[in-house]
Order: sequence, then structure tokens, then C-alpha cells
Amino acid sequence: MSFPSFFNLFGAWLFLLLIPLVVFYFLKLKRPRLEIPSLALWQQVIQDRRVNSPFQKFKRNVLLLLQILLLLFLVLAVMQPFIQSADDRADMLPVLIDCSASMGALDGPNGQTRLEAAKDEVRELIDNLLPTQRLSLISFNSTARRLTDFTGNKRVLHDALDKIEVTPVPSKVTDALRMAQALALSVKIETIVVLTDGNIPAQVDFELPFNVNYQRLDVGGANIGITALNARRAEAGVWDVFVRVEGTSAKRMAAKAELIQDGKPVGSEQVVLDSGESQRLVFQVESERPVELEVRLKPVGFDSLESDNVAYLDLPSPRPLVTHCPPSLASYRHALNAHKELVLYPNDDGTGALSPDQSADLLIADSVTAGAPQATISVYIGVVPEDLKTLVGVELGLAEVVDWKRSEPLLQHVQLADVQIGDVPKFGEDIGAAQFEQLGYEIVAHGRLGPLIVKKRIGQQQFFYLLFHTDRSTLPYRIGFPILVANAIQIALQQAELSEVRAQPTGLLPKKKYKEESEYRITGPGGSSHSGTTNADGLLTGIPAPQVGRYKIAEGSKQIDSIGVSLLSADETNLASVEKIQFKELSVAAAGDKIDSDWPLWSYIAAAALCLLLLEWWYFQRRPGGVPA
Repeated sequence: MSFPSFFNLFGAWLFLLLIPLVVFYFLKLKRPRLEIPSLALWQQVIQDRRVNSPFQKFKRNVLLLLQILLLLFLVLAVMQPFIQSADDRADMLPVLIDCSASMGALDGPNGQTRLEAAKDEVRELIDNLLPTQRLSLISFNSTARRLTDFTGNKRVLHDALDKIEVTPVPSKVTDALRMAQALALSVKIETIVVLTDGNIPAQVDFELPFNVNYQRLDVGGANIGITALNARRAEAGVWDVFVRVEGTSAKRMAAKAELIQDGKPVGSEQVVLDSGESQRLVFQVESERPVELEVRLKPVGFDSLESDNVAYLDLPSPRPLVTHCPPSLASYRHALNAHKELVLYPNDDGTGALSPDQSADLLIADSVTAGAPQATISVYIGVVPEDLKTLVGVELGLAEVVDWKRSEPLLQHVQLADVQIGDVPKFGEDIGAAQFEQLGYEIVAHGRLGPLIVKKRIGQQQFFYLLFHTDRSTLPYRIGFPILVANAIQIALQQAELSEVRAQPTGLLPKKKYKEESEYRITGPGGSSHSGTTNADGLLTGIPAPQVGRYKIAEGSKQIDSIGVSLLSADETNLASVEKIQFKELSVAAAGDKIDSDWPLWSYIAAAALCLLLLEWWYFQRRPGGVPA
């Protein structure tokens, strides 16, 4: 802090009002002339006459002193004095307020949340605004939202601040920074304020055009919560349900985890975690129909965050994997028949094929034909896509695999180093991997002269193209061949949610397929409601799901689906807090002190003037006649 400064120095001209005030005091009183028997009782009147003589010394007068002080206070208030903060004053200041899940953590039993603590700091900043200062409030969680334009209207700022609520989603600060950067295009912004509990990514891919005042709030108290929930099919009609429970490093914590199936408790486990530990729980669920699961965590003692104490999981109805593979690919059909979890089309004699309007989970084919069914996972053998024929050609010769992406699910545990190939895919002239990427393809296996296997993703569909035909290679005679087919089956099972199902996190509802170009009503927790329309493929996408709970989807008045969403964020549950934020060019450490804002004094001075006025009124009106004895 420094010595007081004045925002309106021109107001000092009002000190000249002291001159007429004193002049009025010297003016003689004009009283009527009356004859009286004695002046012994009129000493006060004689003294008043003496004081009102312009060239005589006037006695002490409390009224004049109070009036002078009152005028001084009023003029000082008009000059708008303030105590300037140690930081440079910012006239245009964006304030970024974190409202993600961890900001709902309490600092203790019956305490305040991190968001409430942040609001208290921002309220003080708003109350201390100077006439030329403007704030813009921006809230952020997984996305960002601008609440106000730059304004000095304190009522507008307070109203916007009061409307900010915690949203149980993970925190990302990048969108908020970009929003502040966009504001900097129209006004000069030197500094922004970021108010958060520090539960944000430590690395932020952003180039700073301004300074960042990183205000890190104290983290919440001890917490325990559910950070993962998934199920894996063990056998027909039986699912293994896995629950991950984690806690903060604050202290040892305990809780009871209860599994609820279609509204009825079916199992429970006791959880005891030492500081910073996690525990994996396993339940088994038997059902031959779709199941709605709910896991509830009941902490023992104080728990600072409630939104991570419940998680939802929807198990689909068990069914076989629909697979299409033509009889011409005998080696693939032989490998597919070894798996009991699928039904294979067509029959060995070519009858019983799927019609074009039917869909398959997995398609393995050696040609792209108009009559083939649509599939979620497609593996083409010896096929070059039409849009790649100008980039790559296939010649007869001997090729070998020189490198492949071992992390690719289709190629996991598949050894391709010694495979001999009778087709040689070759890059076109001046063609490289960059041209493939521009068309949306990823090369997952390389030969010496060009790509051997490419992959493309379109929405939920995945396409794998083996640019060579495996019948003209040694691959079918390798142990890696049945593994390759099994990997394709596993990818299709996961995509169809027939082998493993994961709980849906908050943010957006998953893509769902219903009737084409139809409107649906989505009702969320707390009565929130949205409407959505499916596209030409029947996909309903982009539906927000910011709250933990179940979202019911209705077509007209009939409910057709229910989807549960959960927080499921280890960072939010652990209440992790970063000391520094690393941007592209520099790191920003958390500020040691709270926001240091200018402190306007005019309101205090105006209040003192009012008190002085009341004192004057009381002093001269306390006796009849208005004059003390």
C-alpha cells in the first residue's frame, strides 16, 4: 500500500467554499430593537454582537468548526481518494473463475466451498473498483463462458458472480485463456486474474499475450470418491464389475461401497484407504437383459466432495457379434469359427447373407461391393481405397514389413517381421505419409517402398485396409494370423459394447443411434431439459451432460432410453493442486498473497460527514431553544 491518491483532483476547487462559509459567519445579526430594564441576563447577546463586529476577534464557535469539518469531508469525498495497491492498476481486467468439480470441495464440516471462497475475493475486487476500472467475468470448467462484458456496473457484476455454480466436470483453463485473448483484440489487457484451487493441468499449450495473476485458493478437506467404473463380460449373462476408489493424501479414510442393480442393492464392500492410496473392488452381476447399475460410496466421517460418491453404468443386453466374411476368404472364416461369441454370415455355401440394409459389427472382405452390409469395424484384404489410388500402387514382387505400429489394437501381439508378401505397395512419385494424413488415413504398417496397412476412422466406423492380399503372403501360416483375427473381433466387441463397458463421464452424452432425422427430448438431473435431432444416419450427438445422474431420452411422451453419467476423474477426487502453470514460453507460479486491489476511501469519508452532520444536529437540538446552557 502507498499514501492516498486522488482520482478527481479538480474537486479540490470546492475548498473555496470555505470563504463564503466564514464570510457568512462574520455578518452581523439583525435583531429588532427593544427596551429592557437590565442587560445583566443578556451577556450572551452582547458577546454575539461583539463576534459579529467584522474587525473584532470572534470567540470559539462549535457550530462553525463543525460546519468547516463537514465541508472538508464532503470535498474530500468528491476528490475520490484511494489507497493504491502495490500492483499496477489495470483499467481492463478479465477475471477467470474456476467452477469445476473440485471447486465444490468444502474446507471442513459446515465450511464453505472453494467457489464460495473465490466469490468472496471477487466481491472485494468489485467493491473496490475505481470509476475508470472495468471487469469482465469468465467462468470455466471443461469449457469457458463469458458472464459479462467489461463493465464497472457493480450490480451487474455481483448478479453475474452470484449465478456461478459448481459443475461436476474436470477443469481446463485453455478455453478461458483463449476467450481472454479474444477480448484483448478489442481492448488493451495487461493482466488477467485466474482464481482456482489449482486443480488444473500443469502444462497449458498457450502463448501468453498478457500477464497472469494466478490466485490459488486453499484446497478442500479430506476426500474419497469413485474414479473408475467398468464391466467386462466373463461369460454368457455374467459381468465382472470393477470399481476404483481413491482418496486424497490428507489422511486415512474409510467408506462403504454399495452396488445397486435396477434400484435394488446387490452387494457391498468396505473400503479403507491410507493417505493417497487407491483400491479396486470387484462385483459380479448376472443378467440376460439390459441392466442399470449404480455404485454409491458412503464415507465414514467428513468428506469434502459429494459429486464423486456415486457412479452409473449401463450394461447392454447380451447378444452375439454379427460378423460378415465371404466364403472366398476361407482362412479368415476358419479363424472366425473358433470364436463362439459371434455369428458368421453368410453360410459356407454363400446362402443366408446379410442384406444391404442390415448392418454388421465386423466385416472382413476382399472387395468393396455395393451389396455388402455396412459395418462398424471393416477389414479389407488386398483392397486399395478409391481415394488412395492416385497415391499408391500395387505391383507384383516380394515385399516385407519393415515397421509397424505395435500399439495399434489390430496389430497387438502380432509379429510381422518375418512375413513374406507377394504384393509390393509403392508410393507414387513425390508422395509420402503427409498426403495420406491429409485424406484422414494413418499408416500402421510400412514396407520398404510404401504402406502395407492403413487405417481410417469416420465417426464411429473404423476401416482397415491391407493393401496386399494375405493369400499371397506367409501371414496365414504364422501364429500371428489368428491373433490378428482375434484382435479384429475384440475391437468390434468393444465398439459394440459387448465385451467391456465403461461408465460415461460428465460433459456430453455418448452418441446413440435411433430413428433417422427424428426429434428427442432429453431430461437430466434436477429437471433440466434439452431437445436433440438425429442426423441422416440416426445418430444423436452433442447433447450436454454437465451434472452427475441419469439422463432420460424420450420420443414424444414415451421414454426409450436412460443413460447415467458420473464424474470419474482421479484429479478432481484427489483435489490435486499445481504450484506452477507451465505455458509455452514461461511458467507462472501461484501468487503468495490475495488479490491486491486499490482501496477507495470516499465512501468512508462520506459516512464520516454524515456522522458529523448527525452530531451537529444532536448537539444543538439537545435542549429547547437549540443552545446549550
